[in-house]
Amino acid sequence: MTKTSYIICLLYCVLCGCNNDESTISPDTSLASLVFSNEIEIDNVIACASGSKSDENTIIPYLYPRPEAEDIRYFETSGIEVDKNNYQNYQQVMIEPTDVFNGYLKKITRITTEEKWVIVTFFEKGKLHLSNPIRLKHRTKPTEFIDEVMIDMNPEEMPIFSWEDGFFDDNKIYFQVISDSSNEFLSGTYTFERQFQYYKTDNVVLNITQGIPPQLDSTSLYNFTLMGVSEDNWVNLFIEKEFNP
Repeated sequence: MTKTSYIICLLYCVLCGCNNDESTISPDTSLASLVFSNEIEIDNVIACASGSKSDENTIIPYLYPRPEAEDIRYFETSGIEVDKNNYQNYQQVMIEPTDVFNGYLKKITRITTEEKWVIVTFFEKGKLHLSNPIRLKHRTKPTEFIDEVMIDMNPEEMPIFSWEDGFFDDNKIYFQVISDSSNEFLSGTYTFERQFQYYKTDNVVLNITQGIPPQLDSTSLYNFTLMGVSEDNWVNLFIEKEFNP
């Protein structure tokens, strides 16, 4: 072997770890690495997370992917004691998002026995967008699933929905979705008040409805979905109710 060949071989062994798994260099899957290599926009992904009706160890982050969003990713910390604002503490978990309301929203289903901090991201027009940290509370504050909502069916106007907090009263904002019997998304709104009228936006503080939704037909069935969300983006209250206007 020539001196040059020996040097090349030596460099190859150092870089590749001579095929030893313990010394192979693994890719950095931290959120910090992704942030470092991209132009970012913080607090620009509408997202929250709830527990599951059927499994106490399942959590479900929901997000609104704007029309040009792509490459949705899920990151989580090892626990809740870490600094939620340090992106180095977040590692990517490879989970494929699935559709909610026929794709208008997305959800990520994750099984974990530990409470953690979560951030979801996507790319839009070449820029990385990040959600605020989401605090998982499925062990200490499991999401309450009910169908209790008051619906005022005024025949001259669209229905008015009102509700009360459940077991936990630290909700800071309420997300309401009206969908049809085929699960097509009609409107999505946020209010600070425990009341919403379809489709009036007087008390709406955030609106993800695209365009003007249709009038409701008194001969058709619809669905009302509500999430009561805490300041750290955990869903305390989840209401689902079928109604006829």
